[in-house]
Amino acid sequence: MREKTATPRRRAEELREALHEANYRYYVLDMPTISDAEYDALLRELQELEEAHPELVTPDSPTQRVGAAPLETFAPFPHRRQMISLGNAFSEQELRAFDGRVRKLAAGRSFVYTVELKIDGLAIALHYRDGAFERGGTRGDGRTGEEITANLRTVRSIPLHLRGEVPAFLEVRGEVYLKLSDFERINERRAKDGEPLFANPRNAAAGAVRQLDSSITARRPLSFWAYQLAESDPPLDIATQREALEQCGAWGFPVNPNIRRLDDIDAVVTFCNAWEGRREELDYEIDGVVVKVDDLALEEAMGAAGREPRWAIAYKFKPREAYTKLLDIGVQVGRTGALTPVAILEPVVVGGVTVRNATLHNEEEIARKDVRVGDVVIVRRAGDVIPEIVGPVKERRHGKLAPLFRIPAHCPVCHAAVDRPEGEVVYRCTNASCPAQLKERIRHFCSRGAMDIEGVGEQLAGQLVDRGLVHDIADLFALTREQLADLERMGEKSAQNALNAREKAKGRPLWRLLNGLSIRFVGSQNAQVLGEAFGEMETLERAGVEELTGVPGIGPKIGQSVWLFFQQPQNRQLIARLNGAGLRMSQPRREIPATSAVAGKTFVLTGTLPNLTREEATAKIVAAGGKVSGSVSKKTDYVVAGEEPGTKLTKAQELGVAVIDEAELRKLLA
Repeated sequence: MREKTATPRRRAEELREALHEANYRYYVLDMPTISDAEYDALLRELQELEEAHPELVTPDSPTQRVGAAPLETFAPFPHRRQMISLGNAFSEQELRAFDGRVRKLAAGRSFVYTVELKIDGLAIALHYRDGAFERGGTRGDGRTGEEITANLRTVRSIPLHLRGEVPAFLEVRGEVYLKLSDFERINERRAKDGEPLFANPRNAAAGAVRQLDSSITARRPLSFWAYQLAESDPPLDIATQREALEQCGAWGFPVNPNIRRLDDIDAVVTFCNAWEGRREELDYEIDGVVVKVDDLALEEAMGAAGREPRWAIAYKFKPREAYTKLLDIGVQVGRTGALTPVAILEPVVVGGVTVRNATLHNEEEIARKDVRVGDVVIVRRAGDVIPEIVGPVKERRHGKLAPLFRIPAHCPVCHAAVDRPEGEVVYRCTNASCPAQLKERIRHFCSRGAMDIEGVGEQLAGQLVDRGLVHDIADLFALTREQLADLERMGEKSAQNALNAREKAKGRPLWRLLNGLSIRFVGSQNAQVLGEAFGEMETLERAGVEELTGVPGIGPKIGQSVWLFFQQPQNRQLIARLNGAGLRMSQPRREIPATSAVAGKTFVLTGTLPNLTREEATAKIVAAGGKVSGSVSKKTDYVVAGEEPGTKLTKAQELGVAVIDEAELRKLLA
């Protein structure tokens, strides 16, 4: 506890020290010891003290992060040592060729590699004098960059004052980036304010760092990771890249935790392949892995070839974004009649897959992104997500602009009127017998998550409708082997296999049938809840809205939709025909104890659980009356985290959502 008689100078020093320590524990150790409110109170006290005593302000004071007066232009930032860029390897063969070159240059000298995730941000250089941040700049052409000192002071994870014994002069290089969670929040805010969205986190970070007005930079939550100890005076007795990064961490610089020291190129290849498949787990963008010889003396001896070092290389992942031309915008009709605009593109390879089409979501999204036919657009494909258009490259627009796309007034397939229900952004075809809707309903009904009728996919569903063999899903159970064998790419054997799969599907539990009926807002999880709550199709048909919404996990929107579905005579007739075809219309009911700790709670699963698959965990939670969501929000009650959790864990911690493991989940389920 501080003494009441402490002088303003002494108190300012105490506050600066406390705030530097808090930043170090938060950004470097990831072990905060004070709350945000406590941090803000200390910072506010220091600000008031410095306002009353301007002579106490120091360059490394945490108050200097708020931004300085706008500049007219950036001053040049000459690099004391050239800030070289890495050569690239795009395949395992190129990585092994690099290893061969390095071993030849090493001339029999033994060495190992360090591997580091390649952060997709903006490279910067930081200068420290006697432990205090002095100035910083961008890479530029490698010899001269732009001085952005005022902007870098606003980046909370860049230390303004270093810890421990520090050389008189120090240069550390690293990457400024924007976390994906922060990027999403920024774009959400910009969308609400009617501002154009950023295409990706790197563009947002680079734009923030190069603002002439540093107060704008201060409003964007940028982050930093150190990746190189470039220079020190006097020189330090450090022999390897690994030691250098450990020393940077000791001084208070954040260092990426996924750095490894590997014995040979085989281990390097394994590391690269593993992270190419795991990058979705991170809360930041990476576009590859940096491979370095872990011997600073050997690095110096190997030197560079032009602007690229001989001792390091960047293994680049297959790109998840690419530029291509938007040739046209088509309209796809879904199983519930939703009209979705689809971008028709010049074929382009994204993430190792050739992309010809991408979703544009809805008319409002197209207008918000200002995407027009003829534009060069950015296409993004992340993991197994359907490719989407991030936005246009407006700098490459030439000549007259095409008009903004509008959803047609009539369905492009059946030409029925199109309607936009109140409160929705989606337009819908009003014809329940629309062939496009029917094809999608058949495909969904037969899908693995519903009735699981193997062999009935998009192509076969299309043929069944186009030939007039199927007018609703009940007709599937009247098809003969001869009718199926006569279809393209079928034959006697395939036809019999389809009939066998159809017969097997008749015994599926009620919830699968409910999922397959394409009732709006009812997916696999809600179907399981309804099936276990009512047990019989007949009981569910008779249920009122109040009874439906009384089931834990079934809200007013779902309850109303289910009730409306069963009020329509054609749907009751469909159920009767399916019943007549021999489909199972029941499943065991599950009584949920009133005291269940899970009932009514919302769970999110992330990472790999030790003993349960994600499907098993979901089924157990739903069976106990809980709900499993795919994203974390303030309404989430628990996040169940396994090994190697992704960004959901980070968001849960930010929102203060309870995080539990499998053992704790089992206790709740008991």
